[in-house]
Amino acid sequence: MTDIRRLIPRTDAVLADPDFTAPLTKFGRARVKAAVNEAQRLAREGVITPDDVPAAALAALAGTGPRRVVNATGVLLHTNLGRAPLPAAAVEALAVAAGTTDVELDLATGRRGRRGRTALAALAAAVPGAGAVHLVNNNAAALVLAATAFAGGKEIVISRGEMVEIGDGFRLPDLLVSTGARLREVGTTNRTSVDDYAAAIGPETGFVLKVHPSNYRIEGFAGTPGIAELAGVCREAGLPLVADAGSGLLRPEPLLPDEPDAATWLKEGADLVTASGDKLLGGPQCGLLLGRADLVERLRRHPLARALRVDKLTLAALEATLTALTAGGHPVADALHADPVRLRRRARALAARLTDAGIPASAVDSEARVGGGSAPGVTLASAAVALDEALAGPLREGDPAVLGRVEHGRCLLDLRTVAETGDDELFAVVVAACR
Repeated sequence: MTDIRRLIPRTDAVLADPDFTAPLTKFGRARVKAAVNEAQRLAREGVITPDDVPAAALAALAGTGPRRVVNATGVLLHTNLGRAPLPAAAVEALAVAAGTTDVELDLATGRRGRRGRTALAALAAAVPGAGAVHLVNNNAAALVLAATAFAGGKEIVISRGEMVEIGDGFRLPDLLVSTGARLREVGTTNRTSVDDYAAAIGPETGFVLKVHPSNYRIEGFAGTPGIAELAGVCREAGLPLVADAGSGLLRPEPLLPDEPDAATWLKEGADLVTASGDKLLGGPQCGLLLGRADLVERLRRHPLARALRVDKLTLAALEATLTALTAGGHPVADALHADPVRLRRRARALAARLTDAGIPASAVDSEARVGGGSAPGVTLASAAVALDEALAGPLREGDPAVLGRVEHGRCLLDLRTVAETGDDELFAVVVAACR
């Protein structure tokens, strides 16, 4: 009887297979060899057959690192998928920034320049109402910096209805008190008045914090003062009004009338606005700080700012994203403003192609959402291709992976979050999953 171990292919023979040319280039010989050796071990133990060694090694390498996923969920800013997809211009900028760049060098003089000056200039130009701007690595970092600089050992006045919790159990109150600040809670869960804020302000107050509850809504007998009302109270007390807008809108968006934007809040009197760069702005993860020049400068010069600063890749991607806001080719804006009539036409065409290929499919109306802790309760008319629910798993394991949503026994591929140029690829992946 032949020892099965004699049938296991040699390492050098597997590495010489043309299918391993690309992995060797991408991962290097040592890493590919280790994957082959692991597959050989599985064959020796009888877990796989000797003939399966090359395929097992390739599969292990394919599972290394982040995988590309086609977002067909209908959630524009899907947190589990990294929120905003970057514009093509930002992707190109990342490639340039991956090398050596002038991130802190003035090429004209040959001397040190302000870090990220062109990205900061682009952000300032996008929000002309801000006296100054600064960047940190996310919106939570922006709030930590403000709390540390303005309220260390002092009080932050905040409404009980705005002490939010977001994903993975992250709670804003815990973040703020970790800086050494104390919280002075005012009002109730559903109603807070401007008088509540005024009564709470005293010698121990560092600043007043207004938080937009971006991932939930309180309806019915509810109310809270707006920025303009709070700004008047803060001016009278000589205190900063810090406003967490969250979702990253820089200007009003007609499709999202209840979503605050930085320009409007600054105009209404907020002294400092914080927001996320990777939500409705559609850029890389970062925290935006926009507002009074003296306050922003205090934050920029604070020792903690060094620990929270963004890297050269983020600066490059953000600048390109801001340019794309006016130049076009912006995935988040394109998905938000997609025409429902055109989406239905695409869904019917794709469903017909799949049906012709022997795959049961139909075009159905759908409802998309903004997601990413933005515009809670807002739905966007959309269209989807409905497939058998059993295809959801194989689609997630495809190349690229496709993530739809399962509803009422169907796997729905919502096209609002799929670029029109991706319909052919989506067709090919569905066909491959059925096979």
